[in-house]
Amino acid sequence: MSRAGRIDWPVLLRAGLQGLRLSPEVFWRLTPAELALFLGQGSGRRPMTQAGLKTLLRRWPDETEESGNG
Repeated sequence: MSRAGRIDWPVLLRAGLQGLRLSPEVFWRLTPAELALFLGQGSGRRPMTQAGLKTLLRRWPDETEESGNG
């Protein structure tokens, strides 16, 4: 994800927006650790797919103000 300690933003943007098909809003809200996980880095696993992300979101949806936690 980086070259000589610098973040290669064009590569990360392509991976997030084109490869993972994330919206820009979702991409920019990710932490570096989350992005690395989605891209399959450091775990020996394959990168997460859009279907895998949708499955996770169905299992563990974000809580909203409408759910009474706001």
